[in-house]
This record gives sequence, structure tokens and C-alpha cells, in this order.
Amino acid sequence: MENKVTFRNAERKDTGLILQFVKELAAYEDMSDDVIADESILETWIFDKQKAEVLFAVVDGTEVGFALFFHNFSTFLGRAGLYLEDLFVMPEYRGKGYGKALLKKLASIAVERGCGRFEWVCLDWNKPSIDFYLSLGAEPQADWTIYRMSGDTLTKFAE
Repeated sequence: MENKVTFRNAERKDTGLILQFVKELAAYEDMSDDVIADESILETWIFDKQKAEVLFAVVDGTEVGFALFFHNFSTFLGRAGLYLEDLFVMPEYRGKGYGKALLKKLASIAVERGCGRFEWVCLDWNKPSIDFYLSLGAEPQADWTIYRMSGDTLTKFAE
């Protein structure tokens, strides 16, 4: 690593910074139009309802990356897992080990909390990230397909 990285948990006052990272990640993934979150929504769900946690990677006093994560649960393992929803390192800080450092920190949190697994999803086209995850020993779960209901479909189905 070029410069020493430290980590800090997000605080309520960081909601704007979290949204900035979310928008930068969405732009990278060519999904900016999908972002409907705003500071109020993020503040409610992350800090009031405590449904997710955010960890920042900090270099020389600057937040250079973030990870948003939460607990899921495996009935087969009988314990919680750590699920990484978003990981993003600003482009000018990539290739310096900060993404790997964030993942290692999350893995240590999972171990400290007694989690049975640490998992995430990756877009099929994102070869740089896929190659990176494979180099760390992560294994793709080829036998599983994610299904999703959202928006009107979710609302109508729930009626």
C-alpha cells in the first residue's frame, strides 16, 4: 500500500458522503438512473433503523473508499453471515491495496462476530473485480441465481 489506510465507521453526519460514494459506484456500474436514495432515506435506514453499516477506508485524512454491509442468516449454518452490498474505492486510489484492505477488515469483522460466511455479488461484466475476488480465494456460487421483486411488482404481489 502506498500510504497507510485506517478505517472508521460512518456516523450520522457522514450521510452525504455515503450518498456520494453510492452515486459514484452507480456511475461506475452505468446504473446512475437506478439511484433513488437520498440523504433522508439513507439516514433513516442506516442510522435510525440500523439495517446496514458503513465502513470508510481513510488515507491521509481522506475517505478513499467505502463498504456498506449488513447481516444475513444461514439456516444451514445456524448463524449469521456478513453480506457486502457495496464496495467502492475512488478511481485515483485503485490499485494501491485499499480495496483489499477493506475486504480484509470486513472479513475480520465477520470472524470477530462469529459469522459463518462473508459474501457478496458482482456484476457478470466486471472482469477486473471478478479476477480480484478470485485472487483472494473467493468462490463464485454458480448454482445460484438471484431473484428480485421491487417497485410495482413487489407492491402488487404483496396485496
